[in-house]
Parts: sequence; C-alpha cells; structure tokens
Amino acid sequence: MKTKMTSHERFARAFAHKEGDRVPIIDSPWGATIERWQAEGMPKDVSFVDFFDLDHVAGYSVDNSPRYESKIIEQTDEYVVQTTPWGATLKNWKHAASTPEFIDFTIKDRDSWEQAKARMTSSDDRIPWDYVKAHYHEWREKGWWIECGLWFGFDVTHSWTVGTERLLMAMVEDPEWCVDMFNHFLDVQIALMDRMWDAGYTFDSVRWPDDMGYKYHQFFSVNTYRELLKPVQKRAIDWAHSKGAKAHLHSCGDINPLVPELVEIGLDALNPLEVKAGMNPIELKREYGDKLVFHGGINAVLWDQPEAIEAEMQRVLPMMKENGGYIFSSDHSVPSSVSLEDFRRITDLAKELGKF
Repeated sequence: MKTKMTSHERFARAFAHKEGDRVPIIDSPWGATIERWQAEGMPKDVSFVDFFDLDHVAGYSVDNSPRYESKIIEQTDEYVVQTTPWGATLKNWKHAASTPEFIDFTIKDRDSWEQAKARMTSSDDRIPWDYVKAHYHEWREKGWWIECGLWFGFDVTHSWTVGTERLLMAMVEDPEWCVDMFNHFLDVQIALMDRMWDAGYTFDSVRWPDDMGYKYHQFFSVNTYRELLKPVQKRAIDWAHSKGAKAHLHSCGDINPLVPELVEIGLDALNPLEVKAGMNPIELKREYGDKLVFHGGINAVLWDQPEAIEAEMQRVLPMMKENGGYIFSSDHSVPSSVSLEDFRRITDLAKELGKF
C-alpha cells in the first residue's frame, strides 16, 4: 500500500504523468450548492474541501483591471445589479447557480479601450501581499498545491470587458485591437506576478479561464485562433515554464479542433472536458494522454442520479487514471441539484476508483 500523499505530491505526480496513491480530487460547487449542503448538515465554518477530505489547492491572483468603480446599483432578496472594476454592469442571482447577466460595458471601442489601458498599470498595490504573507508558509508546510490565477484571453475580454458580439465582430474587423487587449492583460499580469515570485512567493502552476467553445462548436475558426489568440496563450505558457511551473487551461465547450494546437504550444493540463458540449475524455486520453494532463470529464448532468453517475465513473475513471495524468472533477461545476449525500457518494467512489 502506498503511503498517503499530500495534495502537492499527488498533483506533482499527476503532472509528471506518474501514479501516486490516488488521483487528485477537487471541484467547484456553485454558491447555491454550498447553501444547500449547509442546509443539509455541512457546518458553515468548515470548507467543503475539508468536510469531504478533498485535495487542497491554494489559489491567488493579482489585479490587472482598469479599476473602475465597483458599486451596487440595485439589490433585492433575489438578485444584485452592480458594476465591476472592468467597467461591466452585471446582474447576479443570489441563490441560484448561474453565470451573471451582463447588462452594459464601459469599454466599447478603441478610444474607450485606450482610456482603460492607461489605468491598467503594474503598481505594487495590485498585489495581495497581506493575504499571501499570512498564508503562504502554511500552504507549503501542509503540502498544498499552489496555483496562480491568470486573467487574459478571449473569454474574459468578451464576457467581462467589452461584450461577446462586440469582440467577435472586432476579431474580424479590427483584429489588431483584440490582440492588443489580449496582450496588455497578460503584460500587466506577468509584471505583477514576477514581483511576487522575486519576493519568494512561488507557485506550482498557473491556471486561466478561456472558454473558446460552446455546444458542438467553437466561437471562432482554427485559423482565427492561430492568428489572434494562440501566440498570446503560448507566451503565458512559456512564461510559466520559465519559472518551472505548469500551465493549466480551463476552456468550456467543444474545443476539439483546438486541442492539437494547445499541445503544440506546450500546454500541460486541460479542464473541464465538457461532455455535454461534445468533449469525449476517453478519446482525448487515448490521443493525447502522454502529452496532456486531463482534469474533469465527469458529466455534471448525471451527478444527481446516483446509479447513472456511478456507472459513468466506473466507465471513465479507470481509463483516465492510467499512467497518471488525471485530476478528478465534474466537467464544469457541481450544480445545486446535487445533495450533500450525492456528493459524498461521488467523492468516496472517486477515492476508491482513483487508487493506484
């Protein structure tokens, strides 16, 4: 029997495509899911990671926003309408598992972008020094995996910054503007993260969200990806590798045509392998299992159906864990239809099936 490993040891083995004591197990429940679990008996002062004995990933990031004013415009018992540091106005439901509804944006053209860009500087007050100083050494002593969050690319530019239709049109009509936004986001982030690294606060991986697909399709062609986004993602990956860190991408939807492109630029790990959108984790493992670490791929649609999710896990997990290189989680987030006991059964089974 293998000695019980720390989370850091499990992730390090997974990223090295080697077997550990078991696969790492993490996930991202919606806020409404946490509310349900607390109503069903999970203590409010205990994190779900500790409650279910999952793997610990410490995450932090820096502020590369234009720092527009954040304020609440309207609030009810059900929702809140507010502005963000990126200049977006959005509506969030308080007790429902959903993405925000984006209502308006400050950045709408090149001129408003230039004004925002001038506000996005790499000043020291954009780094969460107090938070990292208070926790970093504990994370290392307890053997947690430390992840640096990046914020750049297509997804956060269309969804949080300028609007989906506006960016998609600009990728055809004004691609230079799009590339400038992608690169400036990353420039500021790298400058800030370099300061943290030089101060001794190192990280094991970088991870960023860049949803490039939806159900059975991508937002843009492979050629557009190669011309506008791929060089920026490569720069982020190369920067992470220069630190000895791994590069971990979250990209929802069907991104099958883009996977070989991501392999080519040296991506280390891909998440979430969204089954309902058209991703097949087993086929991806067969094709790229020696090149990519796969994270997710367990169909979230089935998580509130005990027999169906057990069968799915028994079908998928043994294949995905072969020769290491797999991190267990849902293929997006844990929905609020999943009860406390549902999740307990799933994580207990993942620990059993995920043993080496």
